Amino acid sequence: MSDRGRLSVATGVLLGILATMGYVLSPPSFDPPRLGQSTSLQALPAQPAAERRPVPHDAAIQAEDLSVPVQGTTLTATIRSPRTPGRHPALVFVQGSGSGDRGEFTTQATWLARAGVITMTYDKRTVGYDFRHRDFSLLADDALRMIEVLRQRQDVDAGRTGLWGVSEGSWVTPIAAAKSSAVAFTVMVSAPVVSPMRQVAWALNEQLDRLHAPAGVRELLTRAMGGVGFDFLRYDSFPVLQQVTQPMLALYGTMDPSIPFVESTQRLTAALRDARNDDYTIRFLGGADHAMRVNGGPFAGGYLETLANWVLGLPATARPPAGAQIAGATPVQRYAADDVPTAPWYARGAILGFALTLTAVGYVAAPVTEMVVRLRRRDAVLSRPELWPGIRRRLRRIAWTGVGLLAAVVAFIMLIVLFSVNQAGAWPAVLAGWLVVRVLAILMLVQEVATVAAVAAAWRDGWKPGRWQSFAVAAVLGGTALLMVTAAYYGLFGVSW
Repeated sequence: MSDRGRLSVATGVLLGILATMGYVLSPPSFDPPRLGQSTSLQALPAQPAAERRPVPHDAAIQAEDLSVPVQGTTLTATIRSPRTPGRHPALVFVQGSGSGDRGEFTTQATWLARAGVITMTYDKRTVGYDFRHRDFSLLADDALRMIEVLRQRQDVDAGRTGLWGVSEGSWVTPIAAAKSSAVAFTVMVSAPVVSPMRQVAWALNEQLDRLHAPAGVRELLTRAMGGVGFDFLRYDSFPVLQQVTQPMLALYGTMDPSIPFVESTQRLTAALRDARNDDYTIRFLGGADHAMRVNGGPFAGGYLETLANWVLGLPATARPPAGAQIAGATPVQRYAADDVPTAPWYARGAILGFALTLTAVGYVAAPVTEMVVRLRRRDAVLSRPELWPGIRRRLRRIAWTGVGLLAAVVAFIMLIVLFSVNQAGAWPAVLAGWLVVRVLAILMLVQEVATVAAVAAAWRDGWKPGRWQSFAVAAVLGGTALLMVTAAYYGLFGVSW
């Protein structure tokens, strides 16, 4: 058999080993089943017309900025209030995920104030909240502090002062309501009543399905999610919702690609039944997205009217007419919101970071060592120095391919995230990105085998490397081997496309 033939066989065998290793080492596949549609949500009554009736929203208002001390920091808030005399219902807006500021609620806060509802928006805390650490109870304390400020005002009806929370904010507002009876009501907008991990995995699966992404893409992303060690991702809001006894309005959009709204509704109603709370109203708005807008543009028809009529009508609107607690457009959820399998210990974020650091150190240390040795003129070898340039070129190609693979994986994940955030994207871009990642992984494998063979042949021919050259060979080949094992875990050498 020729040398090329032996290399091909060796590459094929190693590819099979890596594919098998990825299958054996990886957690169970993330494969959410189809969700059987609930008959109770397939025949929803139309939303009562009175809830969507026009609301005058042309009253004169005043806006006041103030600083509110909270635990560990001070938050800036804006209160908008109608100039009409008397006491008014009041509403505090609680942000979704990310570093939100009060400006994102300006439009609806102003609209509601002109309709007769005092509104309060505030900048989200940055002290004690970041991408990795999210204490929903701490955020709930911030919301309660805002409620306290509003209830001290002479123009606020304390018995009709509540919280409005969207997305992540709907994990926060029930905690505040369960903690304090000062929260007279809650409004839940696009509330994912499942864990953050399940919600993100469900949204990701929906987006990948729309983009016709290969099965391997989903495995790569969900295995990466399973290795993330953020405690808040496993947060379960169900026990807290079982303690909420205040009136609740929950609003969902039928075009929301970010949350499993059918399961969320089922879990929400189950929790409120356990709390013996019948004062809830759930409405599905046709065409509304996660922010209650139509394709990211204007608010969905009836959203602001429904919100204003419900708040202004309290306490009479706390319990809707019989048979109309859940009403509106028909919601359709195709897949269940399954949990992402937890990664084994050797694939957790810390271990993965350590492995990638070792690989990077190997790639960087080799050329740095070569440069230092040359400057100190200690680059002599015992024999056959003419063989080193060829081996060095191979090592450099491997290192560049490894770096390219890492960059391609990061860029590919960012592409998927960008598509998910914007709810857009073209499937050819996903296929092209996945092809690049898979080709680079195979190319790295081929280069590793070929370089090992070249080094072995040089040793047979009498090449005796110096100390720094031995280090360079070990660092690059060892780092690449570690990178290949990591790639195998994430399915880059798997048979499944």
